Amino acid sequence: MTRLLASVMNVEEADCALQGGADIIDLKNPLAGALGALPAPTIQSIVKFVQQRVPTSATVGDLPMQPDILYQAVQQTMCYGVDYVKIGFWGKQISLDCIEILQPLTQQGGKLIAVLFADQQPDLNSLCHFARAGFAGVMLDTANKQAGNLTQHLNQQTLKVFIQKAQILGLINGLAGSIGLAQISQLMLLSPFYLGFRGALCVAQQRQSVLQIGAVKQIREAIHNCKKELKVA
Repeated sequence: MTRLLASVMNVEEADCALQGGADIIDLKNPLAGALGALPAPTIQSIVKFVQQRVPTSATVGDLPMQPDILYQAVQQTMCYGVDYVKIGFWGKQISLDCIEILQPLTQQGGKLIAVLFADQQPDLNSLCHFARAGFAGVMLDTANKQAGNLTQHLNQQTLKVFIQKAQILGLINGLAGSIGLAQISQLMLLSPFYLGFRGALCVAQQRQSVLQIGAVKQIREAIHNCKKELKVA
């Protein structure tokens, strides 16, 4: 069953997302990049507000592919009480050193989600390395929010291969990247574990503006309707 992930900036937006029916609350600062990190006090206040009503995730920021930097950021974010920590792996060639250095954290119980970027043509054969290192999941997103949505960078067959590879490896899988109502029916055919949204949930569909309950409900309803149609089919 596909879940709705809503990216929020503060407690007020988390409240809106929950009221709108979000299944996962993702903590991210869209003012600081594709995977901008929120300040520690903000993350902790949102986690406290959500009170485990739904799972939470948080990004570590748009960090360089340097193992030591990633390790410190992930370790710190794990301390804030979120259920999942999202890490961006930039570029076409994934750094094995950056994956392997995080394995001790997964062995300590950390649930890590690797974020690959569709507009950078990631190597989908790298998914096995994340599984081997104990990652909880993988997702696709877009790095450049001005250069089109997920489906404009990867075709349906490639997205299907991504989902299937993740499922075979036992990884949670997610699809995001400037997607909105227009892409939901197409992506729901792939049965991803979750679809992630930010801009589509905000005023004027601008990811840096304020999240709206009505927009969350609209996306939620669209996902629900697609589920019903797929069951009938």
